[in-house]
Amino acid sequence: MSELKLVIGNKNYSSWSLRPWLLLRRHGLRFEEIRVPLYTPEYAERVAGLSPSGKVPVLHHGPLAVWDSLAICEYVSEQLLDGRGWPADPEARAVARSVSAEMHAGFQAVRTYLPMNLRGRFRWRSPGPEIEAEVARITGLWTDCRARFGGLGPWLFGGFTIADAMYVPVALRFSVYNTPLEGVAAEYVHTCLADEHVREWCEGAYRETEELPQFEARELWEPMPGGYSG
Repeated sequence: MSELKLVIGNKNYSSWSLRPWLLLRRHGLRFEEIRVPLYTPEYAERVAGLSPSGKVPVLHHGPLAVWDSLAICEYVSEQLLDGRGWPADPEARAVARSVSAEMHAGFQAVRTYLPMNLRGRFRWRSPGPEIEAEVARITGLWTDCRARFGGLGPWLFGGFTIADAMYVPVALRFSVYNTPLEGVAAEYVHTCLADEHVREWCEGAYRETEELPQFEARELWEPMPGGYSG
């Protein structure tokens, strides 16, 4: 049994669970995956014995529990990857930490109006200026990072970093909701969708059977045929 255990929620809905899971998978770290479906009668009882915060994700490394997606990624980088979770260049590393923290703390409109739902596919209909501004900010960040630091690979800072782990769920949301994108932003979404580990997660989401109405957002969005094509 692996010394590392990662407790996650539903793959279809839990964007925060995807972030550390993806970092671990991208770096080939072996871990036991413990899935606790969200908002079920058994959730609180099951997660109480696994997570100090009562939320997912949480990483167990031997006797140590680390919760919160960004904290888990930082811990994995420091303790298991010799710092390779972040760019090696100090300037790039500082920017990567900044954009990751901005994702971690902000973009509430994207979270509210574009709920994670990988099995869905919806026709874009802008919910208003707040989300338009957040989409513009996110795509501007992607474009700036790629222009300044992305010359050695297809990710935000060339190679895959924690910053990508933070933004892959956003790219998946933009794909699901058919958010109009062009240029660097559209290319970055393609990079995310083409990644084998992202596809593995999405295929897991497709195999799930739980449906959470609060994340379906049918009252806001017009469903389209199909969905993630894995």
